[in-house]
Amino acid sequence: MDTMRDRFAPVMTRLLDEDPRVAVVLAEIGKDGFTEARRRHPDRVINIGIREQLLVGAGAGLALTGLRPVVHTFASFLVERPFEQVKLDLGHQDVGAVLVSAAASFDWPAGGFTHMAPGDVALLDTLDGWTVHVPGHPDEAEELLRQAVAAGDDKVYVRLSVQSNAQGLPVDGARFRTVREGRAGVVVAVGPMLDAVLAATEGLDVTVLYAATVRPFDGQALRRATEAAGTDVVLVEPYLAGTSTAAAGDALADVPHRVLGLGVRRRELRRYGTVDEHLTAHGLDAGSLRERIGGFLSASGRPRP
Repeated sequence: MDTMRDRFAPVMTRLLDEDPRVAVVLAEIGKDGFTEARRRHPDRVINIGIREQLLVGAGAGLALTGLRPVVHTFASFLVERPFEQVKLDLGHQDVGAVLVSAAASFDWPAGGFTHMAPGDVALLDTLDGWTVHVPGHPDEAEELLRQAVAAGDDKVYVRLSVQSNAQGLPVDGARFRTVREGRAGVVVAVGPMLDAVLAATEGLDVTVLYAATVRPFDGQALRRATEAAGTDVVLVEPYLAGTSTAAAGDALADVPHRVLGLGVRRRELRRYGTVDEHLTAHGLDAGSLRERIGGFLSASGRPRP
């Protein structure tokens, strides 16, 4: 199966052909996928070199001229390194762009910690007005990318990953999707965490919600799910643990509830390893998730099968 990032250049090439407002801004990474697109649209496919602050600044400048810029590089170089430009050039100037990242939390362990960005979504949470898509399958990535480009002048972050669920689901860029219904708790699986969550909760009497878009947070879907399944909530996210616990708490602010946030731990892993080894070390493999989710639900006093 191809990866989410494999879809990026072909989809963007078609969008460049279809929409004269679309522009792509690169910082070396991914440029080979745009050779033909750059030949056809030399004024709208721009490689600024390894200059990540300029990458975001150039995208903002294009937005000020009325274009719809799509800005791409690794997450650590797209959100963390040029954060001041994301905050000021886009946010303060109130212009939109589509930031499309690769490498996610630890997709390329051999690159070391400089190429990892488990805090990217949490960092964007400090800013106003961002839509954040976290697809769990290449088909979802393609659909959400198209929606992001078509989203007027909004500020959108699309988080691509080599981690993927076995099958894609229909996504609308807004709402959580109910995958399984139960009565003893709610588990929200974000993006590529869904397959592990389904395996971890097999036989447990819980509702599983799937989120491919996490900002805005679909608090209404969470509230509806808790009406039948109770207000014990577990969030399983492929980035920094606890990133969405405040959003879940806000959705349930007027009812007693418990929230457990599972994700990438703050402790830095100083060995390269593999993606699967990082998942296990952070407790995000199916076996670890079952133990942690089961323990949390048992502590509530609710009966479990």
